Amino acid sequence: MLCLVPTPIGNIGDISLRAMTALSEADILLCEDTRVTKKLINILKERYNITPKEDQQFISLHSHNEKEFVEKLEPSFFEKNIIYVSDAGMPGVSDPGQTLVKYCIENGVKYDIFPGANAVLTAFVASGFCETKMLFLGFLDHKGDSRSAGLQEALYSGYTTILYESPHRLQKLLLEIDKEDASRKIFLAKELTKKFQKYFHGTAKELLEKLGTNYKGEWVVVLQAAATHSSGAITQRDILELDLPKKVQAKLISKITGENIKTLYQKLLEL
Repeated sequence: MLCLVPTPIGNIGDISLRAMTALSEADILLCEDTRVTKKLINILKERYNITPKEDQQFISLHSHNEKEFVEKLEPSFFEKNIIYVSDAGMPGVSDPGQTLVKYCIENGVKYDIFPGANAVLTAFVASGFCETKMLFLGFLDHKGDSRSAGLQEALYSGYTTILYESPHRLQKLLLEIDKEDASRKIFLAKELTKKFQKYFHGTAKELLEKLGTNYKGEWVVVLQAAATHSSGAITQRDILELDLPKKVQAKLISKITGENIKTLYQKLLEL
């Protein structure tokens, strides 16, 4: 049997009793990073007196070898008690895990998913944005058209949108948002559940001023949903009838639909 077991995203006290039992009884632990998992097991032994099996195996399974690993699997592998853990949080959420689940479904292997800590839902609730529909996009691409398209989707999806961002690119993201939609309300969560956890609210410009040059740490970015339009709001047709440059028309239509500006501009040129 396979079990996907979430681990704390910061505070070790967030681990569940069920998760501790599963980790201690595992025959094989598939780990995003075996060093991280072994460290977690040792902390649990010291603080909560768990007693792992003496002959437990630790096998590395991460985003770079996941596909090759699964291709070589046989269903008999899961006759043992198999646990998969990512470094922190819920496996399969911006971490490996889904490919294993798919394998189990396709090969009739019994599996279970434990509930537990994850940064997405924690930040979503902490944001205070009352739109109950949410969209999680993980990390945007680093650069190019795909990043621009991802940012457009994040800003104009119509949902509260959650992103992960590295400390090296958070400033860049805020500058991009300020340029695209300066009035958008944003929530930043830094180092969730850890000792130096902090929350920040504001527009992109306000957040840039608050943070200064301090971008260290792990960040979750929550974008408030774009304001919805009433039935009397301006339409795409209205915009097309205005005597405006096509680039301006494309940008305005993008505000309504969330479609990529470059794609819209190309369509307008072809009309």
